[in-house]
Amino acid sequence: MKSIFNLFYSTVTLLNNYLWSYILIVMLVVLGIYFTIKTNFVQFRYFKEMFRLLTDGDANKNAKKEGKVSSFQAFCISTSSRVGTGNIAGIALAIAGGGPGAIFWMWVMALIGSASSFVESTLAQIYKVKNGTAYKGGPAYYIEQGLNLRWLGVIFTILISITYGFVFNSVQSNTLSLALSNVFNTKHMVIGIILAILTGLVIFGGVHRIAKVSEVIVPVFAGMYILVAIGITLINIDKFPALITDIVSSAFKPRQMIMGTSAGFMTVLLTGVKRGLFSNEAGMGSAPNAAATAEVSHPVKQGLIQTLGVFTDTIIICSCTAFMVLLYNGYGSSANEGIALAQEALTAHIGPIGGIFLAICIFLFAFSSIVGNYYYGESNIQFITEKKSALNVYRILVCAMVFFGSIAKLQVVWDLADLFMALMAIINMIVIAKLGKFAYIALEDYTKQKKSGIKDPKFFVDGIDGLENVEYWHKEK
Repeated sequence: MKSIFNLFYSTVTLLNNYLWSYILIVMLVVLGIYFTIKTNFVQFRYFKEMFRLLTDGDANKNAKKEGKVSSFQAFCISTSSRVGTGNIAGIALAIAGGGPGAIFWMWVMALIGSASSFVESTLAQIYKVKNGTAYKGGPAYYIEQGLNLRWLGVIFTILISITYGFVFNSVQSNTLSLALSNVFNTKHMVIGIILAILTGLVIFGGVHRIAKVSEVIVPVFAGMYILVAIGITLINIDKFPALITDIVSSAFKPRQMIMGTSAGFMTVLLTGVKRGLFSNEAGMGSAPNAAATAEVSHPVKQGLIQTLGVFTDTIIICSCTAFMVLLYNGYGSSANEGIALAQEALTAHIGPIGGIFLAICIFLFAFSSIVGNYYYGESNIQFITEKKSALNVYRILVCAMVFFGSIAKLQVVWDLADLFMALMAIINMIVIAKLGKFAYIALEDYTKQKKSGIKDPKFFVDGIDGLENVEYWHKEK
């Protein structure tokens, strides 16, 4: 049995090394730059517009009145999945494994990848379908409708349902269990039972309950976490210039890592890209599932809002963790890594309350991620079958994996997360490269309407050559 497990683990490691070192890193960089150019640097040009759309009170209120998911709620669903243990434990692991330079490559990939996020989320809106009073969509749907390849959509559905519902949720609950146990000395099994029950209460309530929970947890506690990080940075403001210099310079040279081992340029680069993609999910095909749920008058609106989600996740929240750890004088000699290192750093900055505060943040971030991750699985299970029984079985299995993650040692799960994440991203990036022209057309249409003075652009697919099998965006006759 042990030899079988060792063979399985070595196979996973081999596949990860090959996919990340030779395929995915090239695809993410090349296609990210390609999408940036094709959209004429949309992530920078429309930065102000992203905030305006997110805070459009009238549009958000109208959507809620009609019993639909608002743009803000869709943003919170995707952000609840993005903002989780990857923003805290993942960043501390990145620093331990790749040094300060890994943070630089995370920033670069976020800026490049945000264009990929725009394209995939806009496509999700274009190809969304009705789901009762709401909508559903994502890569499986635009693969089937845009490319007429249902079999590939089913493969993607299986990958994302396992990755998010099972693997990623196990990672979230594992980190959460460790964080709470370190501070409150609570048994892992007790944490697992409570977390599984809370998860069940939310996910059995459907997308509207998920949206309501997400729009409360994400803004409030992400805001609190950012404020604490800003406070720590201001207290150590004299060290900040040297910190930025260290992050940038370390990105291009080998150096000693925390655990006493050395790492070359590719290790630093790949560590930053892996942990960045795990956190912001740009181009991976996850956020489009949330983007498709929103009630908007133009697909580009949700494309822009999800682009802002990448910026919020990596440039802001991940940087907060990085600064708190790197401003801690003992990070280089610490025997800890992951969440334990982040807790150690925060305790050093603000005292024992730091570990407690971080444990609470981890709880809420991880729980919101579990809920958001589950929704990605739900929308894809519905792509294969509409049977309520199948969805309920999936919900029960998700709760079981949340419990399992709380009590297990999950290094292999982190490695599986990297593998499944790579497979998802490779399929999705190829697909959005083929269908991207429709996202560019939608962006041109949005830009033209805005320049003509139309405050609330509207989109219709009628007359767009090649854009077929679209259910929603037709003119009323």
